[in-house]
Amino acid sequence: MSNPLDDPKADPFEIASLAAQVIAEKSGIAKHDIAMTLGSGWAKSADLIGETIATIDAADVPGFTKSEVVGHISTIRSILLPSGKHALVLGARTHYYEGHGVRRVVHGSRTAAAAGCKIMILTNGAGGIKTSWAPGTPVLISDHINFTSASPIEGANFVDLTDLYSLRLRDIARTVDSSLDEGVYMQFRGPHYETPAEVQMAKSMGAHIVGMSTALEAIAARQSGLEVLGLSLSTNLAAGISATPLSHKEVLEAGKEAEPRISALLAEIITKL
Repeated sequence: MSNPLDDPKADPFEIASLAAQVIAEKSGIAKHDIAMTLGSGWAKSADLIGETIATIDAADVPGFTKSEVVGHISTIRSILLPSGKHALVLGARTHYYEGHGVRRVVHGSRTAAAAGCKIMILTNGAGGIKTSWAPGTPVLISDHINFTSASPIEGANFVDLTDLYSLRLRDIARTVDSSLDEGVYMQFRGPHYETPAEVQMAKSMGAHIVGMSTALEAIAARQSGLEVLGLSLSTNLAAGISATPLSHKEVLEAGKEAEPRISALLAEIITKL
């Protein structure tokens, strides 16, 4: 099945509006307030934050496709929070390395804005460069380095990214857990893991976490006027920092082990937003 975002003449914002309309129709919720994209280890938080109003097959929503990554879900959930606000959980994440283009990668961010959301929570599992971060350590993203050589912004639209990852939201997160550390996330294209030399390059450039998602989505979220909270789960030490070879199985296992703790953490943060 073709995806409307693959048409270079299509307006990605119009497709995001269509997606938001379909979500509103299928969920019965006209406007959502908070959007969440849950990466490795974070998915269970959706079960803790409130009452699920609707679960939608992502393939039924314009612009979304089934996730190609093992361990990722392919649904969109509408959840009623105890505060009365509504959260939109976007499980159908498209990664840049899947080769579908940047428009599909950031479609979730644009759909969240079209659905009325004001806050975008982006989470991931990533490789840590700090040796003090044991596998399973949650880290607040304070800034990022986009090493994909791509941007979701098309044309002469100049978007300021100075405070892309909201200090206000990070401060709220630290009221839940004052021990939360923060760091700079560097997005590589993937899907191969970084070489030890690339990790040392990232470290010298000021990065503390390396992964294959989030930065492009965050840029699109900012362009659409969303306030962004980024959280990484340091699932493993990055190549050259770790003494053992890297594997996706290791990432999934670390995420599964940390899942109850970090999901509860994120759920509590959401109660304060």
